[in-house]
Amino acid sequence: MTLFVPGIRRAALRAPSQFFVCNQCLRQAPRRSSPSSILHAIRSRGFADAKTVSPLGSVADQMAARSSAAPQAAQELAKSAWPKTTSKGVAYWLLGSAASVFGIVVFGGLTRLTESGLSITEWRPVTGSLPPMSAADWESEFEKYRASPEFKLLNPHMTLDEFKKIYFMEWTHRLWGRIIGMSFVLPTLYLIARRRVTPKMAVNLLGISGLIGFQGFIGWWMVKSGLKDDLFAPGSHPRVSQYRLTAHLATAFVCYAWMLLSGLAVLRTHRMLADPKVGLSVLEALKNPALNAFRRSAFGVAALVFVTAMSGGLVAGLDAGLIYNEFPKMGLGLTPPRSELWDEFYSRREDKSDLWWRNMLENPSTVQLDHRILAVTTFCTILTLFAYSRSGRVAAALPKDAKKGATGLVHLVTLQAALGISTLIYMVPISLAAVHQAGALMVLTGALVLAHRLHIPRPTVRMLEQRLKQLQK
Repeated sequence: MTLFVPGIRRAALRAPSQFFVCNQCLRQAPRRSSPSSILHAIRSRGFADAKTVSPLGSVADQMAARSSAAPQAAQELAKSAWPKTTSKGVAYWLLGSAASVFGIVVFGGLTRLTESGLSITEWRPVTGSLPPMSAADWESEFEKYRASPEFKLLNPHMTLDEFKKIYFMEWTHRLWGRIIGMSFVLPTLYLIARRRVTPKMAVNLLGISGLIGFQGFIGWWMVKSGLKDDLFAPGSHPRVSQYRLTAHLATAFVCYAWMLLSGLAVLRTHRMLADPKVGLSVLEALKNPALNAFRRSAFGVAALVFVTAMSGGLVAGLDAGLIYNEFPKMGLGLTPPRSELWDEFYSRREDKSDLWWRNMLENPSTVQLDHRILAVTTFCTILTLFAYSRSGRVAAALPKDAKKGATGLVHLVTLQAALGISTLIYMVPISLAAVHQAGALMVLTGALVLAHRLHIPRPTVRMLEQRLKQLQK
């Protein structure tokens, strides 16, 4: 009996602390324990050492692994999911790319006006990035140019130094195009691979990237038309096809507009998400029935500006601006004689079934008249749209930024009309012609900005509604 006295004494001393707890301690102790704390308690009381002989240790380890792996799985899922909004950095990159496309369009006009576009007679997308590096290389390039129709018919007395000037113009134009392609396609692949943009923006970026690549092909297809005698009329001025030139210009305009609108849409979404209540009220105001006709008219004006610019491409391709250098008359009247507008010389079929459309697209007199009609129509339509924005219910319902857009569009089209008339009267000087081409892109920009401000993006509306519900909760 005396042997068990020490053990009984120790059990009696530990009992109050191990087995009996007061009510105050129970109130202060946490009622629920996390799995990690339970596992820690199990291990601290010696069960962890028994995992080799009992399943309790392995169960504890599995519970610990799951509890630690859950946050990691959530993070990986968040990384793999597409974001709901595209960052502002992507928007600024898109607008910068659009500015670069704007610049290359103007520089391409200068390349055409200086007749430099046919100086490089080969298309080498990779090796053509470097200019000739030695005298032998320059002589080889000059020899290829001497075999072209342009040298034989227009520049038979051109020297090597003169050739270098036009060569560097075309080389710079092509290098600029390569830079635009690389600086857009590579970031696009990264952003999509890392899922840094929304699915819709990913589709837009892929579409623009494909269009840039197609633009390079169209550019060479255009140049090729001026390097072979059988691709233009015998005895005529060696030039690229006006159809291919217009297609090249149209692709550049579409690429610019796509970049511009994509960037503006991202910035608009972020601006509205900063204050969802105000943003939703702005979009709801645009649903006013009084603005429906004005909205459709704004989109129609943008399309009309684009068509007018493409008719200018036909004028440039045919050098039609070098005839009838007066305004508003064309010779003795407002239009040339009917026999000149519908000349059978341009028909290539015996039944003359192609007479009307070939004169519309290949007769310099008719092409210039078409461009004049479209330009005057565009000018009057924009003025009418501006007057419509300041009248009746439209003026009361139209947001301030849309009113500013309409005013800015009037200023741009007025400047463009003055540039067009001046370019015609002074017989297409290089400086005025280049600025006139830039003005066409500026007018298109103004029309697109106005149409964008009137557009109601449904995904943004849904996002704003969800954000408001979250704030209310």
